[in-house]
Amino acid sequence: MYSSCSLLKRLVFVRFLAVVAIQLVFIRNVSSLNLTNEYLHHKCLVSEGKYKPGSDYEDVLDDHIRTLSTSTFRSGSMHMTSGRKPNAATIIYQCRGDSYGSKCRSCYSAGIAGVMRCPRNKGGIVWFDQCFVQITSIPSIDLDIWKIYYENNFAIYNPKKVSGDRKLFYKETMALLGELTLKANSKDNMDDGKMALYAAGEKRVGTKKLYATVQCMRDLVTPKMCKECLETIIKKYVKCCDGKQGGRVLGTSCDFRYELYPFLRNSDSPTI
Repeated sequence: MYSSCSLLKRLVFVRFLAVVAIQLVFIRNVSSLNLTNEYLHHKCLVSEGKYKPGSDYEDVLDDHIRTLSTSTFRSGSMHMTSGRKPNAATIIYQCRGDSYGSKCRSCYSAGIAGVMRCPRNKGGIVWFDQCFVQITSIPSIDLDIWKIYYENNFAIYNPKKVSGDRKLFYKETMALLGELTLKANSKDNMDDGKMALYAAGEKRVGTKKLYATVQCMRDLVTPKMCKECLETIIKKYVKCCDGKQGGRVLGTSCDFRYELYPFLRNSDSPTI
């Protein structure tokens, strides 16, 4: 027989799985599009503490998850709080610029399922190829909208090394990322009536073609903040990715990526 404590734990786990199952209904098979949406990284925000099984916070969070699952995901991002202190639950997500709409819903669903990596934590972030999802107990109104968040940034890179002239590759990569940063923050770069804060492009480097993207969280208050964020993380290239065929720095305010192969749905990125 199970003790009352172990039985309660099993019931809580089953309840969480039920919420996750609702999300997984929406997940599409991205492999059929010759794309990946692999898990990249997660971080449990342990400073926010944990919630108890059956608590008001759990009820608010579960309802919030279910409500957002019916969203159109048209803008590719969301920053929304449900409930009131001390049981407010905030969900933040940002999908890659080529993964809005139903594709964004799929990644959001995978992200919510990924919260299981931080069981009963009030705060956690998970990153996939095509999005990141963050859950926090801090209401949107209490988050500093004038702050660029760098503390959760991390870098990953392609283990293959660049062949040929590494200095030229570095120069051309920096040039492409710099041009895309300007494009992402251009007033002409609009999406659904709002500045896209996203840009993708490609550039020929010798006999090869380099592909890259830059993107900022669309809730950043000004394009100036987006530009500052991107310029700051691109400086990390030397430490994380110099001499590598591909690399990226990701976070919750902005990110960049470059590769020697196309990795976006839209293969018609402008050649720079």
